Order: sequence, then structure tokens, then C-alpha cells
Amino acid sequence: MGRVSGRACIVTGAAQGIGRAIGEALLDEGADVCFADINADKVAAVAGANAGRAEAGGGRVTHAGVDVTDRDAVRAMIDHVVATFGRLDVKFNNAGVNRPMNFLDVTEDNWNFIMGVNGLGCMIGMQEAARQMIAQGTGGKIVNTASIASRQGFDNVAPYCASKWAVVALTQSGARDLAKHGITVTGFAPGVVATEMWEQVDRDLMEIGAAARPGQAMEEFAATILKGRVATPADITGTTTFLASRDSDYMTGQIVMIDGGMTLV
Repeated sequence: MGRVSGRACIVTGAAQGIGRAIGEALLDEGADVCFADINADKVAAVAGANAGRAEAGGGRVTHAGVDVTDRDAVRAMIDHVVATFGRLDVKFNNAGVNRPMNFLDVTEDNWNFIMGVNGLGCMIGMQEAARQMIAQGTGGKIVNTASIASRQGFDNVAPYCASKWAVVALTQSGARDLAKHGITVTGFAPGVVATEMWEQVDRDLMEIGAAARPGQAMEEFAATILKGRVATPADITGTTTFLASRDSDYMTGQIVMIDGGMTLV
């Protein structure tokens, strides 16, 4: 029996990177997992590729295409999970975007795009998951993806930082409101993680003149990591599975830093 055996879970932003790794780690420990992403075709392929992993772990796998800023789409995803697995126990609000711009160049469109997905998308995901869990009457767990950028501001990604501070606030607000329903709300804050998203950020930073060559930004960030290297998605999943498991039942309203020692708070 794995730590999350029999638990029905949703992971958004699961077509690649941290989200995919979270879902795969949950499958390894016996969970039923819905991989969800705005890229419906890609996330369907990810779910298909994990059919054998689900069988080996004793769980089931499905997928959903979802725009996390569209409440009706989020509700449809949850309805699909309940129809497939019978319930919803754990919801990972992991979908996120970034589009670096120098501070004085940030536009309303840039702000609204990032805050829409990372902030509003997180809130809608929390609300709709909570409604389902309350209807079930057996509690549940909501886990939000924050960031090292939720602890300090960076000049080239101000809207992203603001959006991740919003995730921390939503986590605390949700924890206070939902405790009476037996629902815990926690989050985790990665530092620099080698994923497809960081590769795109690296290209974006060069385009705006914040880096002169590929990999420069990651190297500069890595120089401050006490562990001496950037993270991989596998460095994150021990904590995320813990947050989805009964081992974290007495924990709520907290953000766990997983940054290799970049920020000591």
C-alpha cells in the first residue's frame, strides 16, 4: 500500500515538468490520478504513457483538457474525475505561466495574463475542489504551487512574483475558511527547477536583454543555492506526495520551501 493508495487526485499543469512529475509520483504510491492541462492532446499522451505505471501502483489514470481560468471548464474536469474515480480527495493547483519583462516595461496585458492563470486560476481551482469535497462530506486536501518568487521580488518577473505571493495568500485564506469542513490547504515553493518552463524563461530573459547567453540566468541563480545545483522535478515530488498523504493531516495554511537553500525564511 502506497502513501496515497485509493486517493482520487487532480494535478493541473500536468502535461510536462513539475506537474507531470507530481502525477507520476502519486501513481507510484497507489493514487488515482487525473492529469489535466490546457494542452489537451499533450496531457492525453502523458496519461496514456502512464497507464502501465498506474497498473503497477494499483491506481487508475485519466486526463482532462482544462483552462484553469474558466470556471465551467474546471467544474467539468472535476465532474469527469468524480464520474471516473467516484470522488475527489486531493486537488493540486499547479498550472502556472510566466512571461518575463523588465520592470518598467510590464504591460497590463502581461500582468493580466500571468495573474489570471496563476492567481485567479488557483482561486477557482480551490473553490470548485472545495465544493466537491464539502458535498462528499469527508474532507480533502488542496495543494497549491507557489515559488521562491513568493518570498522575494525579482526585477524581470514582477507580475509572476505578485501572482505567487497571491498563491500564498490564497493558501492561508483557504486554510482558515475550509478547516471547518475537514479540508486542509497547503502549498510548496520550488526554487530553480530544470523544466521546459524554465527553458522558455531562459529564452525570454535573453530576448529582453536580461541575459546574454543561454543558461546564464540559471547559472547565476544556481550560484546562490546551498545544495550546489538546480532542482529536478524528482526533487519536488517527495514533498508533494507527503502533502497529498495522511502524513500531513495536521498541517494546513503552510508553504513548504523546496529550493535547495536559496531562501532561508
